[in-house]
Amino acid sequence: MITADMHTHSNFSSDSDEPLYEMAKAALEKGLSTLCLTEHQDFDYPTGEFMLNVPEYKKELFRVKELLSDKLEILFGAELGLLDYAAPRLCEFAESADFDFIIGSSHQIDDIDPYYPEYFDKMGDRNGILHFFESMLSTLKAFQGYDILGHLDYIVRYSHAKSYEPLDYREVIDEILKTVVSSGKGIEINTKGMDSLGYPHPHPFVLKRFRELGGEIVAVGSDAHERTRVAANFDRAEQALQNAGFKYYAVFRKRKPYLIKL
Repeated sequence: MITADMHTHSNFSSDSDEPLYEMAKAALEKGLSTLCLTEHQDFDYPTGEFMLNVPEYKKELFRVKELLSDKLEILFGAELGLLDYAAPRLCEFAESADFDFIIGSSHQIDDIDPYYPEYFDKMGDRNGILHFFESMLSTLKAFQGYDILGHLDYIVRYSHAKSYEPLDYREVIDEILKTVVSSGKGIEINTKGMDSLGYPHPHPFVLKRFRELGGEIVAVGSDAHERTRVAANFDRAEQALQNAGFKYYAVFRKRKPYLIKL
């Protein structure tokens, strides 16, 4: 049983209204031993959202952490939006506080989040997905201050290509995975994709390919933005990890991975 949710958000992220304490209570109710909050920090987001007030966030997190110290491990994390040209700012942010864990996630390409239909209206499905992966690879070569690469194929949630086939993008996906492995980093299995796609991020083929290329570090996250989704689909995530050949999942403390047997 997976007992650590390493990707969650509270009302310190622009796209969540859930109090941090309620997320922690939900983790307890789900039987978790560890909850990591990973609030959004996205530089230059087109709408101006997703700028994290780190001091206020840290203050509340450590207040709740103290309240529940005998019941739940609460970790101090952030989800950092990847942009190649912003690598110096990304590094500065990653070193600005004593984070336990930093997810690096691609949320915008060419000043637009593919969440918005205009991205695919302009690019089309195949080119839009390819451009997303190419942009991700460019940033990973410029910035290594993350611990885990978040929802690698996030782009597919919003494309029309529900029959997405990773083999169509194998060359660039392999380069992404090789870059992650050579940097000593990991990827996450993000269970949010199961809601709309029927599989997690990344696609099972990509998860298995990561293992084949020497990847060992995988964190598990629900990407919950509300209490009801904490640890969602974790039973299926465990099966996906085992099917791909993994025997452990990772929990990060003070930016160091600790492997827990499945």
